[in-house]
Amino acid sequence: MDIYETVLILKPVMSDPEVADFVEKTKQTIVEDGGEIVAQEIWGRRKLTHVIGKNREGVYTFFKYKANVGLLKKLNHNFSISDSIMRNMTVLAQDRKMREKKKKPKVKAAAPAAVAGVQE
Repeated sequence: MDIYETVLILKPVMSDPEVADFVEKTKQTIVEDGGEIVAQEIWGRRKLTHVIGKNREGVYTFFKYKANVGLLKKLNHNFSISDSIMRNMTVLAQDRKMREKKKKPKVKAAAPAAVAGVQE
């Protein structure tokens, strides 16, 4: 199982108890299908950078969980048909060691004259 991070922007008309209920249902869906919650946060109401469906703000929630691809597809389907979600994004989380391994050292380019073997 891989570790995924999902950020949801919920409609601002949802009350705090409704948001908490939505988060609990999402956590329950993840656990029932064999996933494991690593972290979960409600970031609260924030102003959006641009208007989404006539809304200037949204309620942000964050999930970090272990899941297989089947569960990921099910969650994506549930998010797409939900009326409460304005936007969602899921990414594969990588730990810091993996990111540092993937970075390649920068190599300075030599001057064009030195590369051609021409000396002035």
